[in-house]
Amino acid sequence: MRPDPAHFRRADKTSRVTAVIATMGHKPNFMESVMENESTPSAVQDPGPFFHGTKADLRPGALLEPGYRSNFGEQRMANYVYVSATLDAATWGAELAVGEGPGRIYRVEPTGPIEDDPNLTDKRFPGNPTRSYRTQRPLRVVGELLDWEPHPPEVLQAMRNHVEELKRLGVEAIND
Repeated sequence: MRPDPAHFRRADKTSRVTAVIATMGHKPNFMESVMENESTPSAVQDPGPFFHGTKADLRPGALLEPGYRSNFGEQRMANYVYVSATLDAATWGAELAVGEGPGRIYRVEPTGPIEDDPNLTDKRFPGNPTRSYRTQRPLRVVGELLDWEPHPPEVLQAMRNHVEELKRLGVEAIND
């Protein structure tokens, strides 16, 4: 299901121009593209749209980059930024994120290759039913999804309990 574009807070004209200029530059030729794909065999070709759940208050054009504290486990520095092509997975991200304020879901665009998130895919679960990915390249915020449904309180509490149990057991996010 693709959300109605009217539900996004859009960038102003200046931000759109800045975003276009930022993406201009060298475009790889066919062989460079093939070589890049060969160096990242786990890169995926999901058409999206892509979402990121957080508590951060972001504006269109902002970049989400690796190098910040993870929302899970011991909150070590994250080597990746996480993204999903499903609203449900982004909703979990928004609801479980560390920090003050309301959960938020943003429509984002990857600026580089994405790969399956091993925390939610083949290394821990078969396949990738949540269409969850990660990247070491920035994600560009396109807009905020304003009309999303949170999980029912009892479902959210059950997930928080599960996350606490994983923390107690020392289960950490795969960050390499």
